[in-house]
Amino acid sequence: MYEIDKEKFGAFLTGLRREKGMTQKDLAARLYVSDKAVSKWERGLSLPDVSLLTPLGETLGVTVTELLRGERTAGSPLDPDEVEELVTAAVRLSGEERERRAAEKKKWRPVWFASLAVSAAELWLLYRLGLTGEELGNHVALVEGLCLLFGGWLCLFARDVLPGYYDQGKISFYADGPFRMNLAGVHFNNRNWPHILRAMRLWTTVTPVVYPALYWVLRHAVPAAWGDWWTGPLMLAACLGLVLPAVIQGKRYE
Repeated sequence: MYEIDKEKFGAFLTGLRREKGMTQKDLAARLYVSDKAVSKWERGLSLPDVSLLTPLGETLGVTVTELLRGERTAGSPLDPDEVEELVTAAVRLSGEERERRAAEKKKWRPVWFASLAVSAAELWLLYRLGLTGEELGNHVALVEGLCLLFGGWLCLFARDVLPGYYDQGKISFYADGPFRMNLAGVHFNNRNWPHILRAMRLWTTVTPVVYPALYWVLRHAVPAAWGDWWTGPLMLAACLGLVLPAVIQGKRYE
C-alpha cells in the first residue's frame, strides 16, 4: 500500500515556497490557513486537507501529482501502477480527513447536551425568581429553543463533509432534511464548511447559557418606565450573532 512520505512532502513544499520567495505566513494567507498548519506540513508532522492540494499546487506552480510524489515529474510519463497508487493515497488522505471531522463532531455532542441541561436549569431558576411563564416563553425560551434546536442539528446530525458538487460550483444554499441554510454571499465548499460549522456550533451552545443571565440583568438594570423596548434588539442580536460569524468564516475560507 502506497503511503505519502510526509517528510519528503514537507521538504518539497519548503523548497517550492522558498523558490517563490514566500514565507510560511504568505503561503498560509493564500490558502486561508494558519502559518502553524504550514509549519506542520513542512516539518512532516501532518498533511494538508485533500481539498487544499489543488490550490496549494496552483500557488506553488506544481501539479497535485508532483505534490503527492514530493518531486517534480519534469513532464515524464508516469507508470499506470504509480498513478493508481497516487490516486489511492489521495483517496485515503480524504478518508482520514473525514474521520478527523467526524471525531470533531463527537466532541460537540456532550457540549450540546450540557448546554441543554444548563439552559433548562436557568429557565427554572428564572421562574422561581418571579418571571411569568408568558414572559419566559416570549423572551427567553424562544431564543433558547431556536438555538438548541438548530444547535442540536449542527452538533448531532449535520454532515461533516459536503457532496463533491459543492466544490465544483458556487452554491450558496444547503439543505439537509427539514433544515435549510442560505448565507448571503457565501459559497459552501469543503474548505469553509468545517469553519462555518464550528462558528455556528459555538454560538448555538453558548447563547442558551448566556442569554437568560443577560436577560435577567437587563430586566433589572433598565428602568421600568422605559418599557421593554430592549427585548427586541436583544433577540435580534442573538439571531444575528448566529449568522454573522458563519458568514465571516465562510468568506474567509471560501
